[in-house]
Amino acid sequence: MKQDDLWESNASWWIEGFTEGADPEYVEQILPMAAREMAGAERILDVGCGDGQISRLASSLGAKQVIGIDPTWNQVRVAVERGGGPAFARAAAAALPFASESFDAVVACLVFEHIRDVDAAISEVARVLRPGGRFCFFLNHPLLQTPGSGWIDDQILDPPEQYWRIGPYLVEDESLQEVEKDVFIPFIHRPLGRYINTLARNGLFLELLEEPAPPPGFLARAAEYEAAATIPRLLYLRLVRREVAVA
Repeated sequence: MKQDDLWESNASWWIEGFTEGADPEYVEQILPMAAREMAGAERILDVGCGDGQISRLASSLGAKQVIGIDPTWNQVRVAVERGGGPAFARAAAAALPFASESFDAVVACLVFEHIRDVDAAISEVARVLRPGGRFCFFLNHPLLQTPGSGWIDDQILDPPEQYWRIGPYLVEDESLQEVEKDVFIPFIHRPLGRYINTLARNGLFLELLEEPAPPPGFLARAAEYEAAATIPRLLYLRLVRREVAVA
């Protein structure tokens, strides 16, 4: 099954599990950070908007124009139904249907780890941002999204230990992950340097990097998660568009 088909058929997994207050990491961590980072921007583009919760947040902050785009019809349909002020459209990150320098801020929240054509997508983000505009870039922390990584409950050790196994971090790799029973989602792991260098080549330069600790609501989901209280699950980058000198 193609990547886009998987998202179409599994859109309800995201909509039911991560929106409308269902996910503590969004409620306690991602949404407050996004509100802080989008504050003051008047024209905002939400790339990979899903059901539109980041877009609705942007509208509630007083932005004059908010547009959410997603390649999945089932996500866009729900976003339109939920409304809240933004406009929504079906479009791919690698071919944004907007004029250059159209936006003060672009937001991508847990999206680029699912985008194959990362170079074109980053180039498009830079193109539609005005000079001085900011790219609010949220990722599942690349260190924890390595192929074969996962939570280990090691009962062989004495005493037993729980820890997160890290896979081959430096290897770019695409995999299908069973996020719940019979629900498979494509993930593309890339080292952080792959993102930073591609962003810089397109005139998007790092202004802020945050690796927040998991919020209390996530840690409360399972007793063993307390052992991971100092391991970040989220990576946030604020990037600012500058002109790149041509050699």
